[in-house]
Amino acid sequence: MIRHIFKKIIIFILTLEARLVLRKYHPTIVAITGSVGKTSTKDAIYAILSKQFYARKSEKSFNSDIGIPLTILGCSNGWYDVRIWLSNIWEGLRLIITKNHYPKWLILEVGADRPGDIQKVAEWLSPDIVVVTRFADVPVHVEFFASPEALVREKTYLVEALKPGGLLVLNHDDKQSAALKEKTQARVITYGFGEGARIRASHQEIFYDTGNGAGSGKIAFNVPEGTIFKVSYVGSTVPVRLNSAFGIQHIYAALAGFAVGVLHGVNMVAITEALGEYVPPPGRMRMVDGQKESIILDDSYNASPVATEAALETLSAIRTNEHARKIAVLGDMLELGKYSGKEHARIGEQAAKTADILVVVGVRAKMIAESALSMGMSSYNVHTFETSREAGEFLKTFIAKGDIILVKGSQSMRMEHVVLALMAHPEEAPLLLVRQEAIWKEK
Repeated sequence: MIRHIFKKIIIFILTLEARLVLRKYHPTIVAITGSVGKTSTKDAIYAILSKQFYARKSEKSFNSDIGIPLTILGCSNGWYDVRIWLSNIWEGLRLIITKNHYPKWLILEVGADRPGDIQKVAEWLSPDIVVVTRFADVPVHVEFFASPEALVREKTYLVEALKPGGLLVLNHDDKQSAALKEKTQARVITYGFGEGARIRASHQEIFYDTGNGAGSGKIAFNVPEGTIFKVSYVGSTVPVRLNSAFGIQHIYAALAGFAVGVLHGVNMVAITEALGEYVPPPGRMRMVDGQKESIILDDSYNASPVATEAALETLSAIRTNEHARKIAVLGDMLELGKYSGKEHARIGEQAAKTADILVVVGVRAKMIAESALSMGMSSYNVHTFETSREAGEFLKTFIAKGDIILVKGSQSMRMEHVVLALMAHPEEAPLLLVRQEAIWKEK
């Protein structure tokens, strides 16, 4: 109870300071929302804008009622340390009282865990640009909303908060995102693969290193290196290369970056050069060197049905070497409420068509295994575990040279433990994996 009251007080003070800071410095605000792909989109937009302007982005997934003020103030999460929170409050006061070199652009991720989350933020945050990524028929956190439509409505509050003359950037391929153009009088630009998208991608494919592998110099077979595709806008087309990035979500992130960049004076060649340095956020379909010359597709940050489906599609698309296996390691997808059983079963059907080996973690994920077995997957190739640590220990002795291992599950399943167990260089975990802070390791 005391901790809850303390949190409320801190949020009130930091939000007040953040509002005063915005009023004083008037940065251009890019706010990103949607059900999937927010963090990757935020990072891609930052990669582009930071080459041209003094910009700041939300760290990690600071997208809540406390994370957004922290980003505006340039402060870190104090967790349970009162001293850090007092220091954050002082930093806010310093920004308000004294003149500082403040960013010209703020790139903010805005999420919703519960009803009212975005509505509260939209009461005081007026973005210049809103980017909407992608929705889902069954989005994560839907358990706490009356329906998927109610969650979409929550995100719409951010669109309605756009400043007069603002810019709305929408995913053309997502019907719910594209429909938001009816909710505003702002300028609208769309991105996607479909006919009619203003910023349009095509010819996407995975590219491979046929020589020395993914940075270790020891892998002597074809290794997926990243994704290449083309982007077209008003008659011009440029090639884009995303290193160590896999999956359609990273292409969409790059397209959103193109939309924001070209409409603010950044030429397409400069954008492609900036994206060449784009590094996928930890735990979002990021390639990690595995033991025994295996390859890990680390998608362990979180999981929803649409994101898990996309991850399995990427696993299916990757070309493997002879005798190498595709291993899907899937944890529970949480916060799905009444949709949980159906969605886990649906993912099991897809996994059976995609993976050679299926490893599931958690009570709900057993439905993935059962569904895969019902689709004809051999029981010899399906393995179930209660915890991610147990799964990691099993896989350490099970994986072989050339195996491609997809790791995905909801945040609470801590699937990064699987990745850590299999990493060729575990000493790099603080840089490459999610939830490596001391507070998370204690949980």
